Amino acid sequence: MAELGRSDLALLARTPLFQGLPGTLALRAAADRRATLAQAARGETIYTPHAFSRSLGAVLSGKVEVRKGELIVSVLEPGDLFGAAALFNDRTDYAAQLTARSPCRLLLLPQELVEELMAASPALARQYIRYLSGRIRFLEQKIDSLIAGTAEERLTRFLRTKVRDGVIPLDCSLTGLAGRLNVSRASLYRALDSLEHRGAIRREGKAIRVLDPKLLEPEP
Repeated sequence: MAELGRSDLALLARTPLFQGLPGTLALRAAADRRATLAQAARGETIYTPHAFSRSLGAVLSGKVEVRKGELIVSVLEPGDLFGAAALFNDRTDYAAQLTARSPCRLLLLPQELVEELMAASPALARQYIRYLSGRIRFLEQKIDSLIAGTAEERLTRFLRTKVRDGVIPLDCSLTGLAGRLNVSRASLYRALDSLEHRGAIRREGKAIRVLDPKLLEPEP
């Protein structure tokens, strides 16, 4: 049983698994004796390909880096889920390595509990399928960015998928962004300089502002 405060429960209810569903479902999950509240210090490994839990995890606080080899796949924040690749299969390895970028609190819901919640609520089962569909789309975009071609093409594809209200906040350093795009740091800097020179973007500290979205569109 995981002892969660009000703010934790409210956050859990907003995760992709429970969002829009009765709050009693999130409360039931957290109150179950099989649910585990875990903590990780900054730099601590949470999952590796050969050391993981068959649980669906929710980030309650802190940030978690998801890495596949040298490639940073994503950075999870409070309210994000992880661990779906460990559920409902017999594989003995996990798809990525998860590392705490800052002190983290994590809620782990074992597969058995997730199955019971789905059986009790078809709406929750649909939510889980919707979440998995979203992850597939995310990975498709990630694959597209890796095979996009030049560093500038990879960068523009990344910017197009991330822009909200004209601004892309960066949750990592430019070195980290270069790793995500699978390009060298020097190539990334040249691509940024090129887009700035053309008037497509402007760097603003830890964010990139899109000035002309049309300049980020692929050529016909």
